[in-house]
Amino acid sequence: MQPRRLNPDFREKIWGATKLSPWFPDSGSKIGEVWFDAGLPLLVKFIFTSEKLSVQVHPDDDYALRHHGSRGKTEMWHILAAEPGARIAAGFRKPLTRQELREAARTGAIEQLLEWHEARPGDTFFIPAGTVHAIGAGLALLEIQQNSDVTYRLYDYGRPRELHLDPACQVSRLGPHPARRDPASEILLACPHFVARRFEVQGGLNFSWRPPGFVIAVSGEGEIGGNSIKTGEVLLYSGENQTISARGDVTLVCASAA
Repeated sequence: MQPRRLNPDFREKIWGATKLSPWFPDSGSKIGEVWFDAGLPLLVKFIFTSEKLSVQVHPDDDYALRHHGSRGKTEMWHILAAEPGARIAAGFRKPLTRQELREAARTGAIEQLLEWHEARPGDTFFIPAGTVHAIGAGLALLEIQQNSDVTYRLYDYGRPRELHLDPACQVSRLGPHPARRDPASEILLACPHFVARRFEVQGGLNFSWRPPGFVIAVSGEGEIGGNSIKTGEVLLYSGENQTISARGDVTLVCASAA
């Protein structure tokens, strides 16, 4: 079955950026997220930041279903570009109690309690549901996630947006989290919700994977199974397991449900 080329959905955010190239044309407004939503259990986003995002957490499937009639949200980030000193946070430097978490969120001390990681192009971070996390400024990244938009904010740097301390403190994991994945692995991430693999095509490459799912061009351009693809484009494949022939000079991330 021929793939379907998905259209990007550009979403303005107060922390977004105007420089979106080379993935998309630069924008006159601050674009924070570019969604590729095919109605599957997975959602693909490109994220661009000029300011810090809120400190936040997502519920797991059970909690989200009971309280929102929704899936939970486990996600991963694959760093595409990073300004010097750009960082992400995931989990805490040491274990906390729920009362300590609530008080730190109220005062802003939570930012110092988080475990911050330098983010470099090619890095991958795993953020399972329940992991308190934050994305810093100066980043472009690919996010692959469960198709859910349930987010609880713990701290927002004084911006006038709603916080969600009660549910956030209920669902948060209260200790350290090993977020960074092995940068040398072809498999960026395999978890109970999805699998993401990275392929470097230089000239030609045949690879097998399991649709339905996404083929995402994160750099370069080429051809996959006779279909052109270039930086920032996403193809949706459905049907049976298949081997795909790729040509050109292009880096691909393929993501499908586990």
